[in-house]
Amino acid sequence: MSSFLLEIVTPERKVYAEDVNMIIVKGSEGEMGILPNHIPLVTPLKIAPVIIKKDRAEEVIAVNGGFLEVRKDKVVILAESAELPGDIDLDRAESAKQRAEQRLGGKRDESDFRRAELSLQRAMNRIAVKQR
Repeated sequence: MSSFLLEIVTPERKVYAEDVNMIIVKGSEGEMGILPNHIPLVTPLKIAPVIIKKDRAEEVIAVNGGFLEVRKDKVVILAESAELPGDIDLDRAESAKQRAEQRLGGKRDESDFRRAELSLQRAMNRIAVKQR
């Protein structure tokens, strides 16, 4: 089975760098699968899990926005933040979700609402990846 190099990079560190068979990401236009020899592409990513298929196994990484770049020889995800399932503290993510839901329920201005909404999406993304 053919493969390609996947790198997931954040401003702090390289989170992932391995040969994979396929990835599934959620871009601004919807969900897409990337296989070896995909055409070159750059697209923004939504806050969502990245599903990695590798040698009949599946891995999931919580990616919180950024960009996907498909090159001839590799795929690079430049993420605002990314967490492996083992790095996610489920209690902390649940607390963040509850705080965001409370902020969404109260009176707020547009910028507070958007920050709370993004915080809720990130928390739910972490919870989904950890519980998978």
